[in-house]
Amino acid sequence: MVDSRLGHWLKLLVSLMLLLKTQGLYVGITYVKSAVAKGAVCLDGSPPAYHWDKGFGTGINSWLIHFEGGGWCNNVTSCLSRKKTHLGSSKLMGQQIAFSGIMNNKRPFNPDFYNWNRVKIRYCDGSSFTGDVQAVNPATNLHFRGARIWLAVIEDLLPKGLKNAENALLSGCSAGGLASILHCDSFRALLRMGTKVKCLSDAGYFIKVKDVSGAPHVQTYFNEIVTLHGSAKNLPLSCTSVLKPSFCFFPQYVAPQVRTPLFILNAAYDSWQIRNILAPSIADPLGVWKSCKLDINNCSPLQLKSMQDFRLQFLNALNKSTNSSSRGLYIDSCYAHCQTETQEKWFMEDSPVLGKKVRDCEFSPHYQSSPIVYTSVIFLLQLTLLLS
Repeated sequence: MVDSRLGHWLKLLVSLMLLLKTQGLYVGITYVKSAVAKGAVCLDGSPPAYHWDKGFGTGINSWLIHFEGGGWCNNVTSCLSRKKTHLGSSKLMGQQIAFSGIMNNKRPFNPDFYNWNRVKIRYCDGSSFTGDVQAVNPATNLHFRGARIWLAVIEDLLPKGLKNAENALLSGCSAGGLASILHCDSFRALLRMGTKVKCLSDAGYFIKVKDVSGAPHVQTYFNEIVTLHGSAKNLPLSCTSVLKPSFCFFPQYVAPQVRTPLFILNAAYDSWQIRNILAPSIADPLGVWKSCKLDINNCSPLQLKSMQDFRLQFLNALNKSTNSSSRGLYIDSCYAHCQTETQEKWFMEDSPVLGKKVRDCEFSPHYQSSPIVYTSVIFLLQLTLLLS
């Protein structure tokens, strides 16, 4: 019993030491105070912010701009709640955040981007940086200015070296991953001619699909976001000129028209999408899915079948976005959401990789029925090729 406990604590100690070793550094916050005069503010009217670790060596003129994720707010009530958190107010943001995963500054843990200028744009607007409503209701004091925040941050970075960028990668996780698709072409337009510009969406490929009750919940939800934040005018014109603006919040309708090289990283069993799009609480009033969503080992055969059907719908929605030589993708079968920001998923010995005999992910609905199906591209290698 003693030996067993000692072994357990030794494992915990080794894990903690490994975490500290790979965590990277803590980077201080920069407030864009000049943006306030332009109306580029968070939900509560506070200035936008970002964290920047300067590049060095061969990466001094290369830039990685990363959008923070964190969902959305689709009505006044949810936005009022949001502005009381760091996702709605820069006043409530931590003064320092850890840069790990794709933001890590250590070569062994981030060999492609460790010495680039790495910037994390904080998310405080609730619209994936697309909103722009001039009027502010004094009763709520809510500001819907996400698109202005995006421009203000880039304008602040340009004289700090971004204007001289030779390589630039726009990335993001979740709602930030969606933003990296929606702003991909505009990002390229903001930089000088000759800059090699690419985009990476991590867990940002949200699909239009009905929930388990048969209702178009996410379609309604995205329509409410676009309407509330006045996002239509800031969504890609190539999409809004032919489809309803709310449809253009879905990557499956936007990505095929993106002209800038785009890399899509996503789990086919995206845990956030399964919990909130496939089986949202509103579609499960009796809580039948609650235990399953917390731990897929608790899922019934019927629930696993629903998740596997979701995967097929995801791959079908993705298909039209990949018919181009300027596209790269890595779609794994993990039950996960966001894989670039944490070291264990980004670049470690047991990170998700290709190969029938190599560990892909610890939990996957795919394990319940059939072997894991992989894509035919190696994530890190293909991303490096895209940047060449």
